[in-house]
Amino acid sequence: MRDFHAPGRSPVIATRGMAATSMPAATLTAIEILKSGGNALDAAIAAVAVLGVIEPQSTGIGGDCFCLYAPAGTGKVIAMNGSGRAPMASTPEALRSLGVNQLIDTSAHVVTVPGAVSAWEALNAAHGRKGLDALLQPAIRFAEEGFPVAPRVAADWADARGKLAANEAAARHYLKNGEAPKMGDVMRFPALAATLRAIAAKGARGFYEGEVAADMVASLRALGGLHTEEDFASALRGAEFVEPIKRAWKDMEIYECPPNGSGIVALMMLGMLEGFTPPADPLSAERMHRQIEAARLGYRDRDTFIADPGHVDVPTETLLSDAYLREQAKNIVDGRAMALLPPPDTLMPKHKDTVYLCVVDEDGNACSFINSLFKSYGSGILAEKSGVMLQNRGFGFRLQEGHPNCIAPGKRPMHTIIPGMAMKNGKALMPFGVMGGHFQPMGHTFLLTNMFDYGMDPQAALDAPRLFPEDGKVQVETGMPAETVSKLKAMGHECVTITKPHGGGQAIFMDHDRGALIGGSDPRKDGCALGY
Repeated sequence: MRDFHAPGRSPVIATRGMAATSMPAATLTAIEILKSGGNALDAAIAAVAVLGVIEPQSTGIGGDCFCLYAPAGTGKVIAMNGSGRAPMASTPEALRSLGVNQLIDTSAHVVTVPGAVSAWEALNAAHGRKGLDALLQPAIRFAEEGFPVAPRVAADWADARGKLAANEAAARHYLKNGEAPKMGDVMRFPALAATLRAIAAKGARGFYEGEVAADMVASLRALGGLHTEEDFASALRGAEFVEPIKRAWKDMEIYECPPNGSGIVALMMLGMLEGFTPPADPLSAERMHRQIEAARLGYRDRDTFIADPGHVDVPTETLLSDAYLREQAKNIVDGRAMALLPPPDTLMPKHKDTVYLCVVDEDGNACSFINSLFKSYGSGILAEKSGVMLQNRGFGFRLQEGHPNCIAPGKRPMHTIIPGMAMKNGKALMPFGVMGGHFQPMGHTFLLTNMFDYGMDPQAALDAPRLFPEDGKVQVETGMPAETVSKLKAMGHECVTITKPHGGGQAIFMDHDRGALIGGSDPRKDGCALGY
């Protein structure tokens, strides 16, 4: 039980349905969909569409998504890969011929064709109860009528002012007299509302074909992009149902989406750590040291092996094998940081923005859903007529030929966004996720071990302070005890305090024995969990 004298909040507890998202209006939207007869997947799509309007730095229809869905009574977890592909003309040779020798995160060359809308339609058609026309109405209203800017959104907006100012269309629609809106300012996106209406009326065709697609292509080509309307038309059915990956852990099975996602790193870290007896104190230097070392090993392998399996061979089975993970765990020595491991993050850029949400309905269907523009406001390129902010997922590609993530026609970059799902005895136990770019696998392991090693409820597990090894240093939140940080330094870890916290997450624990849903939402974002 939490200390009621201390700041914080209790987990949300309900019996019929629950949603947890990074914005209260999106959580409420999901609850309203559930109460009007929609299922968990319907509620997730409606909520993420709202987030694409009111949390615009993190997500939108110009981005990608992944989803894990556990239909009640089936014992199965369905995985959706809604990540987009590079244009068919994108090759290292073509880019070098244009004088591009380095990928820049605000360039048209790092804009992959958005995959989210294709995924929403495929998921809705296969498992939804309500049509996209109904599910997109709340987002349309927010875009047309306006929404007040929330505190974390305002902070991120201010940080991205320079990026938005560099694109004339974005500056016109996302800045006020050249400045970012402040908390409480009301913003409207009428062009985005019209595009959402087109999707509601025509489905994904309203996005990947016709005027909307033409506007996105024209905006990119004006900036030197190699995109064509054929690239967008081909993405109409680009989202794919894929076989999830999983690992037995304690008395559960933990599911993740397969590569090109990086959920495999979370499973690898759990496998490396399970041979250690957890120390009594969840904030001890001993526990944090083991987490750091497991992350360094897992992320090293991510950067070496994880890419689009349609283009390269990814050794998934080997990386998840007990023999491999036991061997890697031998490198983790209590009391001493590994000195010879190369920097864990040599592939992908930093500081991504993403939204994660989860929903459980009264039938027991569970949805774990994540949607992202990658870095804050993606590329910063706004397709002005359609109101679509375009992602920069292609920044994860390399121009180095022979590298697993070398850019290629129709290829997907390695992805950081990962939804998670815990199953037990053939039933969904907990949809969960933690946002924050590279941090996400680390965040998954923190959440799971906080709950199942230390007995925390979902809210307490999300509240707990975090750290993360990146670029050869350990980035520590201000809430980490000073004694822990001091001991980590003595072990050989170079610790630095960060100004913005690591990620943000949500989780809904399904207590089948007591018939209760117990949810939490990360205080590092503006959101909340709600149930009924």
